[in-house]
Amino acid sequence: MTVETRKETLGFQAEIKELLRLMIHSLYSHSEIFLRELISNASDACDKLKFEALTDAKLYENDPELAVTVTWNEKTRTLSVRDNGIGMSRDEVVENIGTIARSGTRRFIEAMSGEATKDMNLIGQFGVGFYSSFIVADRVTLFTRRAGKSSEEGVRWESAGEGDYTLENVDRPERGTEIVLHLRDEHAEYCDGYRLKTLIRKYSDHIGLPVRLIEEGKAESETVNQAGALWAKPRQEITEEQYHEFYKRIAHDSDAPLVYAHNHVEGRQNYTSLLFIPSRAPFDLWDRDHQRGLKLYVRRVFIMDDAESLLPHYLRFVRGIIDAQDLPLNISREILQANSDIDAIRAACVKRILGLIEELSESKDDRYNTFWSQFGQVLKEGVGEDFGNREKIASLLRFASTRQDTQEQVVSLDDYLSRMIEGQEKIYYVTADSFLAAKNSPHLEVFRKKGIEVLLLTDRVDEWLVAHLTEYKGKTLQSVTKGELDASASEPEQGEGDRYKALTEKLGEALKDQVRSVRISRRLTESAACLVADEHEMGAHLERLLKAAGQEVSASKPHLEINPDHPLIKRFELAQGEDVADFASVIHDQALLSEGGQLEDPAGFIRKFNRLLLN
Repeated sequence: MTVETRKETLGFQAEIKELLRLMIHSLYSHSEIFLRELISNASDACDKLKFEALTDAKLYENDPELAVTVTWNEKTRTLSVRDNGIGMSRDEVVENIGTIARSGTRRFIEAMSGEATKDMNLIGQFGVGFYSSFIVADRVTLFTRRAGKSSEEGVRWESAGEGDYTLENVDRPERGTEIVLHLRDEHAEYCDGYRLKTLIRKYSDHIGLPVRLIEEGKAESETVNQAGALWAKPRQEITEEQYHEFYKRIAHDSDAPLVYAHNHVEGRQNYTSLLFIPSRAPFDLWDRDHQRGLKLYVRRVFIMDDAESLLPHYLRFVRGIIDAQDLPLNISREILQANSDIDAIRAACVKRILGLIEELSESKDDRYNTFWSQFGQVLKEGVGEDFGNREKIASLLRFASTRQDTQEQVVSLDDYLSRMIEGQEKIYYVTADSFLAAKNSPHLEVFRKKGIEVLLLTDRVDEWLVAHLTEYKGKTLQSVTKGELDASASEPEQGEGDRYKALTEKLGEALKDQVRSVRISRRLTESAACLVADEHEMGAHLERLLKAAGQEVSASKPHLEINPDHPLIKRFELAQGEDVADFASVIHDQALLSEGGQLEDPAGFIRKFNRLLLN
């Protein structure tokens, strides 16, 4: 096979040009992070070689001792990071460096505004660590050869970060990748051995292979890091700072985790778990195409990133590692999905994580509020995904309610149960598009009058939640916008059906195409009317969400409940002629608007309302 040797000058993808501009001109604080990113990438390349070599030992090419080497030259003001990992082919260099095919890159660029431009944490989160080289270098040269390829298939890549790069094949006997940074004058500090040693120990001390430091031209190198698996050590030998630094490396996060758990398990399954709950959510938490999971090792040999079989999807924010002793080294994602040992490890990890979250909820500080603000909506997904832990998850949920009348979600279901009034048998809630819409819903009027607390659910996931959480500790969850109210909320007046029969029939006839029936309300004390769905029918809020998502929804008519003491209803009762239809339409449309609905004919509503107002 003829190896392509021509030298090309190629242009960066548009997103890369913008990314480089930000790197060069905006990101000055914490410039040292570039070294963490390059060493982390080098370590990943070695891990990938280990994994591929499980089925093809020839990839080691008689060089099985994997390591990362950092070299500096003060005279030439260059710094290089070299690994003997998997390396890249020419096509892979173009794919991985010339373009970024991730939707997250655009979000990364959009996030880099204002004070966010100082946040180097974003680099690691979006997998663009290589480009951090340009924070300190005015030119970057990359040499690489993929393991298993011939020496003549080596590749040289170079760019000054100004919109294009050169690419050519070169002879490279060594496999792996070397990145050479030609440092700017103001970043000459990174050509100092002591400074580099300090940074490596700070950010990369627990890389699972040697990180060596050598001054160019010198014969001997120094292994700077511990080069050991942190999780394999006894917990009493590890400091909190070491746990935090390990987390920052594997999660590409500059903040310490909220909480962590380190466990060695022996018995039917032998494994070690080190699990972290972050203190803030990544920008792509809601990107469902992005795989997430724990790092899986087998007897300290890296097997795969994002082993999603180890955790359910609703715990996708958790970071950490599992090191199993009894799994085969050649285990695949497909085998993971049907492995009883993995199922047992997964169940234990879920139990441990939920226990960590419970400990946070019982803490006296603000850590649980932090957790809930970042991951509360994700945790709610677990009620429908994890039947076995539904009650435990439900106990960890937090809501806004009419007790506080604020957006802050601090009320637990146990808090609610402790405040239920005598005779109350249900947990009441209302779902809406916004907090104000929920707080001001006319459906709440009688509940406020009776002093009955109602949960205010305004997250998009809440409709999913209440569809799967129908009861808690023997108490049924009940929407205040559905069905008839029980006696704890309101007592019916004697003979009210006969007393207002003529009124409800008159209004029902005028709205026969829009509502199923008209009845006297036991909910309303101030508003004129509200719309109520049947007990087991889809609520109006869920119907709007499904329509917004492009799903077809079968039309169902609600009931219209009216407050016969309201002046608008009294005016309707006296209406004659064409005023009957206009009054009925306005009453219905006001009820629809009050619950966040949209009018089919807004202009018609205004015209009718104005005509009645001016009569």
